[in-house]
Amino acid sequence: MNKKIKADKILVIRTDRIGDVLLSTPVIKAIRDAYPHSYIAMMVRPYARDIVDGNPLLDEVIIYDKYGRQGSFLSSLKFAFALRKKKFDLAIILHPTNRVHLITWLAGIRTRVGFNRKLGFLLSAAITDEKHLGLRHEVDYNLELLREIGIDSKERKPFMKVKEDDLKWVKGLFLEKNIDRNKPLFCLHPGASCISKKWPAENFARLNDCLQEKLKAQVIVFVGKEDKQAANDVYRLSQNKPACILSGVSLGKIAALLSESDLLISNDSGPVHISVAVGTPVVAIFGRNQPGLSPRRWGPLGKNDIVLHKDVGCKVCLAHNCQRDFECLKAIKTEDVLDAVKKIF
Repeated sequence: MNKKIKADKILVIRTDRIGDVLLSTPVIKAIRDAYPHSYIAMMVRPYARDIVDGNPLLDEVIIYDKYGRQGSFLSSLKFAFALRKKKFDLAIILHPTNRVHLITWLAGIRTRVGFNRKLGFLLSAAITDEKHLGLRHEVDYNLELLREIGIDSKERKPFMKVKEDDLKWVKGLFLEKNIDRNKPLFCLHPGASCISKKWPAENFARLNDCLQEKLKAQVIVFVGKEDKQAANDVYRLSQNKPACILSGVSLGKIAALLSESDLLISNDSGPVHISVAVGTPVVAIFGRNQPGLSPRRWGPLGKNDIVLHKDVGCKVCLAHNCQRDFECLKAIKTEDVLDAVKKIF
């Protein structure tokens, strides 16, 4: 195709994880620049709503709940026919899935652009999916897809709107926990989607002690509700207790908290990219070395961000089935992280 097409109504689709959706937001900016007067919607899963809700470049956010309301084939079929009534001209599918390709085809969207996997024959224009090779960053793979419809953009920064209500909540938290914003405030995120991404809790606890003792910093620990135990372990193992621990707080509140903080130290996970989006520096801890899983594809994009990653010789990551006791993560020492923090501050 490789040329701009006429499209009055455009649907951008990304139905996987938090970080993936954030790294797709530069696509929204590129499409809005190319189609300033078109109606642009984005389709995401329920837990990613906060990432794109309030984005001034979008006209609508559409929720597709694969494991809830649209869990069955029949309900997905009904969803497709409801989508058909919206009369989209163009769908940009940033993450290939059988269901999404089928839904956009059934919805009668004339031009469906995506990656040639998972029923890729249902697309009207497709490019080879080379993401697993990890030769470029995820943002660059996403923007590459737009070249198929004649859009060439080099703006790579993720975007997430920080809402006033969430900022008010953060300021209330600071008052409640006696957090002094004249002193450094660091956030720790010891959670992740897989154990193969989790730096040991005892390391985060020791890091917390060092940050308070050596840098006179205040520390907040936050995780998703599924990682509450990790946060509790960090708190329990710390000699100098963090100012507070947060579990299961909305992504909007996390974005507001990070926007009011001086630094995030995190495992390879969605909050890394939230922090980049709100302009707060990141020290990101990576374990996995497989090209499609490595920092080259998934690292933070801020100019002052630092990635800590040590190659221990693995060529294929077995994730939670690791046979080497997560040696890649344990190779990163508390001192390595503290040195990275000092480089930023």
